[in-house]
Amino acid sequence: MLTYFVVQTFEIGKRGMLIADPAVQMQSAGQATRTAERLALKKAGVVAFSRTGDPETGDFDDAKILYIHGQVPAEMAEAA
Repeated sequence: MLTYFVVQTFEIGKRGMLIADPAVQMQSAGQATRTAERLALKKAGVVAFSRTGDPETGDFDDAKILYIHGQVPAEMAEAA
């Protein structure tokens, strides 16, 4: 089993829709949370999360939200 830590940021597009920036993998939960907190000052929305699973089989647990701020897709907000 392997755990991935990810930070995903969002911008507001010209028509008011959320646009996801490229996700960035982090080395730890702490690094993901600190990075997300810093990016929350500049971005419309940010979420840091972890996922644990087996990359060989593609079997992963649901994401665990570590930090969430601002405007994010509804499914991410509901998961928090």
